[in-house]
Amino acid sequence: MYIVVSFKDNIVIMSNIELKNAGLKITLPRVKILSKLESSENHHMSAEDIYKELINDGEVISLATVYRVLTQFEAAKIVIRHHFESDGNSQAVFELNHGDHHDHMVSLKTGKVVEFYDEIIENRQKELAKEYNFKIVDHSMILYGEFLDEE
Repeated sequence: MYIVVSFKDNIVIMSNIELKNAGLKITLPRVKILSKLESSENHHMSAEDIYKELINDGEVISLATVYRVLTQFEAAKIVIRHHFESDGNSQAVFELNHGDHHDHMVSLKTGKVVEFYDEIIENRQKELAKEYNFKIVDHSMILYGEFLDEE
């Protein structure tokens, strides 16, 4: 069952079952934050990025509320938290959990993140796990470097 909530021409579709199982009610801050994550061209946003965009939109919300909601979303598996390194800094970024696996390439220079999926890499990991009698429960691959078209 889905609930459609509309605020200022933004339409957010949220799974009622998912929120209920997580013990989350539909509140304006949750809807606004989820809307930012869904509509952003940048699929990996920090709490500060979300906060700044909400403030620029004229929303009255605290950074603490953004962090709290993102933590709740993470616990509910609505978002995934990553810690990417760039320019000597590590920052937590969040992306919506669409249930599909992918890996990441991160620019050390600009922080640009590109998602990718490669069947050959995934199959090789399974082969290695079998070879070592190892059961893979989860994995994450992050490639760090520079995109050649970056200045």
